Amino acid sequence: MDSGTSERERIEITLLLEGLYQLYGYDFRNYAFSSVRRRIWHRVHAERLPNVTALTERMLHDRETMNRLLADLTIHVTEMFRDPEVFLAFRQHVVPLLRTYPFIRIWHAGCSTGEEVYSMAILLKEEGLYDKTRIYATDMNERVLDLAREGVFPIDRMQTFTRNYMEAGGKDAFSRYYTARYDSVLFHSELKANIVFAQHNLVTDRSFNEFNVIFCRNVMIYFNKELQNHVHSLLYDSLSTFGVLALGTKESINFTRHADAYEELDAHSRLYRKMK
Repeated sequence: MDSGTSERERIEITLLLEGLYQLYGYDFRNYAFSSVRRRIWHRVHAERLPNVTALTERMLHDRETMNRLLADLTIHVTEMFRDPEVFLAFRQHVVPLLRTYPFIRIWHAGCSTGEEVYSMAILLKEEGLYDKTRIYATDMNERVLDLAREGVFPIDRMQTFTRNYMEAGGKDAFSRYYTARYDSVLFHSELKANIVFAQHNLVTDRSFNEFNVIFCRNVMIYFNKELQNHVHSLLYDSLSTFGVLALGTKESINFTRHADAYEELDAHSRLYRKMK
């Protein structure tokens, strides 16, 4: 690729992202460029278009094209009790703190299709804390939120989910939390009783409550430094003093503007406690 082509492509992508933000309100302008570029070209080829400009034109005039592009730009890689050592550490280090609270508010930011949220609901039930907890599960993508609300997952994933659950310190038979239906399973409605699913965009929306725990795992790895700092400020403002922040295992509070406000509860599992 010559320099002229490279510069032209960057301009095309910049215009597409600006159009996506101006017309639909989804802001990917500060996402890591290489990652965004790869996903945009995937959609260009899938739509059988010649270039990014053609995708921009179609996206601006056809909401379904925008929805398909949005699905490509928002990667949803998740599973029940993903990184089970994190949930085990949560039981060990955070649950004792939560027992001292009269009421608990937990925010799962970027909850995707809900596997992490249902994992937390199960953990809290087993620890006797669910009845005094309200879980807020948010994502920028309304379509994945609809899937999360349903609580239906492919049955062929249950073997992995069950293994994760046991490694996360599960105290019961995992199968007691769902009902199998042909090629899917439906998680029991009691797990949803204290969950609020809502659309929220970490990039453009403000803090909406004060929380004792915030899970924001594997979301910011796709952001550039400026956007990471923006989101860290949002999370800091949303977390109560002595509240707990859980990041992804490839993420860290280090080198952010709020790094000195936290102490490590578990460095390996990326669990931090806000001290000031």
